[in-house]
Amino acid sequence: MNKFHPKLILLLIVLGCIPMTSNANEVSSRPNILWLFQEDLSPWLGCYGYDIQKGQTPTLDRMAATGVRFSRAYVPAPVCSICRSAMITGANQIRFGAHEHRSGRGEASRKLPEGMCTIVDLMKAEGYFCFNVGKTDYNFDHAGLFSEIPKSQRLTPWRAAPKGEPFFGQIQLKGGKLNTTKFNNKVDRDSVTVPADYPQNEIYREVVAEHFDSARMDDGIIGKILARLADDNLLDSTIVVYFSDHGANNLVRHKQQPTEGGSHVPFIITGPDPWVPAPSVRDDLVSMLDLSATTLAWAGIKQPSWMEGQDLFSEKLIPREFVATARDRCDQTIDRIRSIRTDRFRYTRNYMLDRVLLQPQYRDSRIFVQDLRKAYANGTLDPKLAQIYFGERPSEELYDVVKDPAQLVNLVNDPKYKKELERHRSLLDGWLDKGDTGTGNEPAVELRMADNVKWGRGVNSEYEAIRKDRDGDGLSDDWEQLNSRDPNNGKLQFEFNCGGWQNEGWKPFGRLTNICGNQGSLEFDLITGTGSIVRTDLQLKAENNKSIEIRIRTDSDVSLTTFANQIKLSPEIKLTKSADYQSVTIPLDALWKTQAALNSIKFSFSGDPNSTIEIDSIREGNLIRDRR
Repeated sequence: MNKFHPKLILLLIVLGCIPMTSNANEVSSRPNILWLFQEDLSPWLGCYGYDIQKGQTPTLDRMAATGVRFSRAYVPAPVCSICRSAMITGANQIRFGAHEHRSGRGEASRKLPEGMCTIVDLMKAEGYFCFNVGKTDYNFDHAGLFSEIPKSQRLTPWRAAPKGEPFFGQIQLKGGKLNTTKFNNKVDRDSVTVPADYPQNEIYREVVAEHFDSARMDDGIIGKILARLADDNLLDSTIVVYFSDHGANNLVRHKQQPTEGGSHVPFIITGPDPWVPAPSVRDDLVSMLDLSATTLAWAGIKQPSWMEGQDLFSEKLIPREFVATARDRCDQTIDRIRSIRTDRFRYTRNYMLDRVLLQPQYRDSRIFVQDLRKAYANGTLDPKLAQIYFGERPSEELYDVVKDPAQLVNLVNDPKYKKELERHRSLLDGWLDKGDTGTGNEPAVELRMADNVKWGRGVNSEYEAIRKDRDGDGLSDDWEQLNSRDPNNGKLQFEFNCGGWQNEGWKPFGRLTNICGNQGSLEFDLITGTGSIVRTDLQLKAENNKSIEIRIRTDSDVSLTTFANQIKLSPEIKLTKSADYQSVTIPLDALWKTQAALNSIKFSFSGDPNSTIEIDSIREGNLIRDRR
């Protein structure tokens, strides 16, 4: 039997996922391609119309004036590893399982699906020297993807390319993560305008000013890179692409959120004919996956079937009706959001309504997040911002981002926009029908890796599956400690104040609206006039639980009946309409006469249809007195 040499087998596998190069493009005629990949920076540049930056970002403004500037470019994900994983493959991250931040590595390491490879693999197979200076951060195994660059050539990595071989390289820039403390050319703080979806105070004025400073500082670094290319006589043969992986890092409704602020990025291409057309501004909707496709086109490589972008300079370019962005777990914070941007509107679908927008996350120790949380807690936060960051999470959002770029007015319930809402629902459904690997929970190995002390501990309900609840109160020991509760007292305690798991395991029965209210409460309507909330998975003992105390208010007269282990605890209780919370104590004596453990609790309500009920807390009766 004939046996193939192992190296030949490997070559055949690689060639199997590589399209053939167009015969019209010889190696000698192909351009060098350099991606200047910036971190965490919104398009706050002079060439993007920011007057405060006029004359202060000269390198990028000059690139825009001599090349092509894209005014409406959007990333596939508003966080680094997910965006980068999508762009290096040319496919949206939700198609191939790269949608969870910093996943697919360590003990959970995984490879790309069979038959799929990166654009780097494709470029290398066609004779390109491929390098990367700085982070890669891909959510799959990519060992050996790029050529090693000698330390002495880190500032001029293209010099490592063999003579006569074109290069495709990336230089990663700090962007919004730059330390601007010692930077001299700082923005005048008094001239800064804070976006409307943030508190209008000095803390956020400084955050915004620092972001402008970062753009200015990185502009100078980019200028040095271009000067080195010029010194090496490479500008006439090199396409230089400048862009960012997502929006501003210290604005919590930008980075990690699929909003206008989080997904709109700067995108400028400069280079020689015939690859880059005459200077222009492009106002069409662009996905940054289009850059992946365009890069292959520059190299004369046929686009593989899995790629979702298109050559931006092709005569066959089809203008996009929309661009899509998706957000899933970021660091330890679990979420699932899908969003599309059309010519005028942004439509967003939220899947996890048991958590507020500003969940516990890795920036919680930063003063700008603490300021938001403190203002909400003491009632001084602007009501519109309180609703955005800490209010009940809407299942759908629709914004006219031309009139309302800060996304302050949700149009979902406005009858004038019913047709637009239906159109956007259909567009998003069609995009998701092509495949979404984010529909299920991450495996335990991934959750354990995400739940770490580097970025923070997770407080979402998904983590409860990998934790222990030793005192039987239905909340894991770790979760209780993270939320300043006693994990050993064996007492009922539901405060509903953890923004990462608003309902704390309580579930609705009957026709109720979403039971998660603003952070700190459960709130729901009795659509038909009756309904219940239930908590199971309890193992509580009589010595620690003598009664249940519920703090509650209603907007009409409502009756309450309480059950424990399906045993009716007391006669029906009449709750009268009130703007203030009232405390209701329900003894557990009837339960302990026949039961050894409290396993479930059910509160049943009856009243007028659409009565609103709000619950502040559900605790063991003596716990309130213990806490005084």
